[in-house]
Amino acid sequence: MSAVYLIRHGQASFGAADYDRLSERGETQARVLGGTLAALSPRVGAVISGDMLRHRQTAQGCLQAMGRAAEWQVDAGWNEFDHVGVIDALHPDDAGHARLRAELMAAPDPKRAFQAMFEQAVVRWVGGGHDDDYVETWQAFRARCRAALAGVLDALPHGTDALVFTSGGPIAALAQDLLRIPDSDGFRLNWNLVNCGVTKLVRGRDGLRLSTLNGHAHFEGEHAALVTYR
Repeated sequence: MSAVYLIRHGQASFGAADYDRLSERGETQARVLGGTLAALSPRVGAVISGDMLRHRQTAQGCLQAMGRAAEWQVDAGWNEFDHVGVIDALHPDDAGHARLRAELMAAPDPKRAFQAMFEQAVVRWVGGGHDDDYVETWQAFRARCRAALAGVLDALPHGTDALVFTSGGPIAALAQDLLRIPDSDGFRLNWNLVNCGVTKLVRGRDGLRLSTLNGHAHFEGEHAALVTYR
């Protein structure tokens, strides 16, 4: 039996010029997760990350806390979908995001305002009625995530586990497949995924199954302040 641990990246830098970088809290989340994984002693046979900076920074912090060499394979198949393109398709007049970003940051709760707008954009993308507006459609994204997972499973040595550092989108898409949730509801899984939360897939004789979704007990108790979603 083997397991694939899908690890969402730590908190990124919301509101900063470069979102694709861990915040200070995100770096701490990665270290705390690494300490927990070290205690669990998974039989690590492969470590993979997407090629986004927040993926690689999370992998580095986690592996160092586990006492492992900070070495891993990079596979862009594990990258998040193009959230900028998805938002641009909803608000084409705000291409470049300068004005839209200013409006969001001026809102009483910028994160809540962004989330509401982002959910609208994703619903439009997932709906499939405007596929010509996107470089990567929702169905193409799902196929990419399936292919990335298949690549991990095909290469994983028997009886070992894989650590995969990725984003909420791929995790939600794969969980949707395994739970057989329809497109109309599947992406809602993403909204509640915790930064540095762990989703565990187990491969046994009966195939692949979802064992744990969004596990984040490592942030309970003294680390409760580390629970973030964006």
